Amino acid sequence: MIERISALKQSPAEITYLETWMNKVSRSFAVVVTSLEEPMNHYLAAAYLICRVIDNVEDCKAKSTWKRLRFEEIARLLHQPSMAKTILPIWDGEVWPGLSAAQRQIMTLVDGYPLWQIYSRFPAEVKSIITHWSLQMVEGMGRLEDPDSPPRFITWNKIQILANEYDYDQYCYIVAGTVGHMATELVILNYGLNGIIAQKLLHYSEACGRSLQKTNIVKDFKEDLDRGICYLPDEWLNEVGYSPLTLQGATPDWCRKVLMNVLSELQDACDYVLAVPYNLASYRMASLLCLLPAYQTILLTAHLHDNLFTPQHPQKISHEVFGQCIQDAQTMVTNNAAVSEYSLELTRAVEATFVGL
Repeated sequence: MIERISALKQSPAEITYLETWMNKVSRSFAVVVTSLEEPMNHYLAAAYLICRVIDNVEDCKAKSTWKRLRFEEIARLLHQPSMAKTILPIWDGEVWPGLSAAQRQIMTLVDGYPLWQIYSRFPAEVKSIITHWSLQMVEGMGRLEDPDSPPRFITWNKIQILANEYDYDQYCYIVAGTVGHMATELVILNYGLNGIIAQKLLHYSEACGRSLQKTNIVKDFKEDLDRGICYLPDEWLNEVGYSPLTLQGATPDWCRKVLMNVLSELQDACDYVLAVPYNLASYRMASLLCLLPAYQTILLTAHLHDNLFTPQHPQKISHEVFGQCIQDAQTMVTNNAAVSEYSLELTRAVEATFVGL
């Protein structure tokens, strides 16, 4: 290892801002960030909130030309965060169709400006990583509006669905694989990792991000469908006559196919955790707090597979199960054998629910 980069201390007001907004946009990921030590917790919190700003533009029900302008403005903010005083007042005057009041809030001068101030004070190397991968996300989301560029969406009965498995993977790369790369490069930089350890983390980082996105796609299927969108690929849905899109369920074999695809990505995410050195205990803990709830979410959907893609589609694990994930993570944070066994047991448990069906 080499000496860590130097970083400015965040002020109490800045720390409060990051903690408040992380809890507003994602309580589960706020727990993940809280488990990290300074300054990684501040780097990842700010990076995550910037990604949410990008998501908000994509989530808007606005014309592609309007979105393109907003994405261009985000690119300018990433390179010159001082432009926030010029750009955010413009955003204040926009309607932001389709966003909730809470989503619009971080796009305003009052509530959004502190984020760009915090970002502006990060070391140049940190800003460079956040800028690079945020721009990858911006570029990818811009392609979502182009019918000729992957990932391609098609329309079935007024519902937007991804065309094929390649598009499914590409979409998950854009919205989450980029974040996996970003977080990993920040960790490598902050802790001075190099050699085989850095190579392994980089190798698994993209699948690590994709696995969490695919878990959310299964979990949020009904909620997304209510918005007229489905992120599962058309070539899969065609196999079951598009019955999931009318909430008429799907065959056990098809449900198993969807879940096993997620589990294959989660195995790579598990290998990512195994590659994190024991002396990076806080980052191992953060990684486990992403991995274990994802495994438990897929196990829940497997146990309730009769309800999958129906009006009773299961959504998320209970607070009790999430609390158990925290306890389990604490016990295996410096025990790779326990992490491997957990992954194996959960995978077997998911497979067992489909035996004989």
